[in-house]
Amino acid sequence: MASSLTKDSASIPGDEKTFFGHPRGLATLFMTEMWERFSYYGMRALLPLYLVAPGGLHMSAATATAIYSVYLSLVYLLALPGGWFADRVLGPRKTVAVAGAIIMLGHLTLALPTSGTFFAGLGLVAIGSGLLKANISTMVGHLYNGPDDPRRDGGFTIFYVGINLGAFAAPLIIGTVGESVNWHLGFALAALGMGLGLAQFLLGSRHLSSRSDIVPTPMTAEEKTSTLRKGLLWLAVAAVFYGIVGFSGVYTLNWLLVPLTIAGLVIPVWVIARIKRDKSLDRVEQSKMTAYIWFFVAAAIFWMIYDQGGSTLSLFADESAKNTVFGWEFPVSWYQSVNPVMIMAFAPVFAWLWLALNRRGKEPSTIVKFASGLVLVGASFFLFLAPLSIAEGGHKAAAMWLVAIYFVQTVGELLVSPVGLSVTTKMAPVKYASQMMGVWFLAVTAGDATTGLLSIAGVNLDKMGIVGLEATLAVVAGIAVWMYRKKVKELMGDVR
Repeated sequence: MASSLTKDSASIPGDEKTFFGHPRGLATLFMTEMWERFSYYGMRALLPLYLVAPGGLHMSAATATAIYSVYLSLVYLLALPGGWFADRVLGPRKTVAVAGAIIMLGHLTLALPTSGTFFAGLGLVAIGSGLLKANISTMVGHLYNGPDDPRRDGGFTIFYVGINLGAFAAPLIIGTVGESVNWHLGFALAALGMGLGLAQFLLGSRHLSSRSDIVPTPMTAEEKTSTLRKGLLWLAVAAVFYGIVGFSGVYTLNWLLVPLTIAGLVIPVWVIARIKRDKSLDRVEQSKMTAYIWFFVAAAIFWMIYDQGGSTLSLFADESAKNTVFGWEFPVSWYQSVNPVMIMAFAPVFAWLWLALNRRGKEPSTIVKFASGLVLVGASFFLFLAPLSIAEGGHKAAAMWLVAIYFVQTVGELLVSPVGLSVTTKMAPVKYASQMMGVWFLAVTAGDATTGLLSIAGVNLDKMGIVGLEATLAVVAGIAVWMYRKKVKELMGDVR
């Protein structure tokens, strides 16, 4: 097989042995991502439940939702500096190795049976996840001979399966142990998962492309000194500020959550505005960026509702649902396995459907897919009103209500997430080609930060009025995107 490839691809060590017809390095990255997602989604499934549990931190649902949302927004916010760090300092391969070690350390810190170390552990996992998320997909791309390699799309599809395998298994294993045995043992299992992923990454890294070792735009010695000095200065300012607040006796959790939430809202707006104001972009690129703002805002609204599947819906299930199937009770964290198993089941169906419609000239445009995804995520929260009404009547809602909500959200995700990733690469200005994927992740940051801000403000996100308002917002936004689809298509130029 190697003889039919170009010299660059054939030079990848171990490429003569393949992984489902793909370079052996894909197996390394597949397993790394699978174990990292296992640790991440396992911890995420436990997080809101641990925060409210009497045997955990025993917080209110609003505080738990705020912490959960701020944590998610940080993971995606840190993907942007994570990509920068690989581009300027270590290169993708070394950055992913460092990220794996930081994530494992974070989970081990969470596993300590003390509340004082809990937020330090969350911070470490967020930093490590941001570093890894930004770079591991780049390394998958390095295994192939550019964007025209016929195996490339198939390789990313296999890689995507690894993500969902880890996400599916994690709540079933880590969630069960955490809820039924011991919370901290569950977090320790997450650390073990990341440890296994890191070990096989280090052992299998010889199969990766040599391009993954390259630092594309290395910093000069002066730049390193200046960046380190500025970083230490800001760290000292933060340490002094929080030291004063702490010793004065006025510190509450909101002193930490509010600045992080505001950053999650301000930074995405600032990044988009900075690119839009760049005078070096030509007229076509400016037009595409104007169109991209429509997609960005739509995606932020989508993720604001979608990511409440791990907080608002999970906490509702813990309090007000019959978590049983045919009389058999299951842990609440198991609901978090519903989405990944549905993704694995329906993603191939959607891929086939788009190809079939494309052959007939009937495939919906990107803007129509986005609008449909928004309407569906809104519909999922209109559906949420039914179990909320049942609970307000003093009864427990059936588990299938929640499964139905996750199903509708999954279909919406398949219309928004892969399409959003694709349109981001197509509409990116040449100057910002490598940064735009980080910009796409900032839509998730903005959505989750909005949820966090509402929770900090004391808004109960599981009340029928608020749920109905969010559902209406998403549906109205979807209809607005659809109504202005011709205008957005004009702005997109040749991108379809």
